Amino acid sequence: MPASPVRHGSSAASTAPETVPAARAQRPWRWRVLAIAALAAALLGGGVVVSCSRRSGPPEPGTSQLSGMLLDPQLSEISGLAASRRHPDVLWMHDDGGNPERLFAVSNQGDRLATLRIEGVTKTDWEDIAAFELDGRSYLLIADTGDNGGLRRSLQLHVIEEPDKIENARLKPAWSIAFRWPDGARDCEAVAVDVARKRVLLISKKRQPPELFSLPLMPAGNALQTATKLGELSGIPQADAELRKSNPTRARLQGQVTAADISPDGNTLAVMTYRYVLLYPRRPGQSWAQAVAASPRVSDLPWLPQAEALGWAADGRSLYATGEFIPAPLYRIAP
Repeated sequence: MPASPVRHGSSAASTAPETVPAARAQRPWRWRVLAIAALAAALLGGGVVVSCSRRSGPPEPGTSQLSGMLLDPQLSEISGLAASRRHPDVLWMHDDGGNPERLFAVSNQGDRLATLRIEGVTKTDWEDIAAFELDGRSYLLIADTGDNGGLRRSLQLHVIEEPDKIENARLKPAWSIAFRWPDGARDCEAVAVDVARKRVLLISKKRQPPELFSLPLMPAGNALQTATKLGELSGIPQADAELRKSNPTRARLQGQVTAADISPDGNTLAVMTYRYVLLYPRRPGQSWAQAVAASPRVSDLPWLPQAEALGWAADGRSLYATGEFIPAPLYRIAP
């Protein structure tokens, strides 16, 4: 059964009984793994420039930097990623359906720092997460919107206030939003928060072209909301005839949208498919419907099988990206 909507309130956090290991020191063997992954990315990434370095700054524009590796078995099914607005160099991640209701705090080198259980919700299929700041507080929006079978009548978004400390804990949503699609079920793995307009953007996965929808970020009352269709995304690269013939599965998948995020300055929507990153800039006075109707900037992803998670860095200068498998590279991509 879907979780019942919870109205606005304060997040509750209490320390879980587990203890948290200190952040792991960077091990020499990890950098050997990174170097091997960087080589694989260079060989298999279709010409994408990937660097492997210990420097903490963003990569050069137009390049990708191997920031770290996800090696922890608990991070084997990551489907959402967002950079913390409260804790420097911390990424929030979650896994998808079939796993407990939990968030992971992960370093930007790929080490799991803490596991936080989310109480009072039922996890069906978590597929994306977005970080945003509102009224001086830092929040995370978790999208329980996956629907591979196209069967769900209602879906949920859960807003969690970021905790004060990075440690194992139990949290409750500050509020939740239950909603439905206006014209029947569809799969959705990509959400973003436009905090200036207090709207949530959602992008369908399997339909071509992908559809853009909107919901209020803070709806009045607990009523089931209905998403509003804003338009369709233009410029999603399509497979050529040769690929459709030689590998129809890959051809079908490469344009499906698996993640999205709005830049911290609110001006650029980044969209991930299984093969590409697309950037839709929004000019002053332009709506998101107008922005996504224009041609995006398109770049190939570095080598990343089953690319599922994408989020802007907190400074807005680059994007973090990873996939749903272990070991998985954690990239930092500079537009």
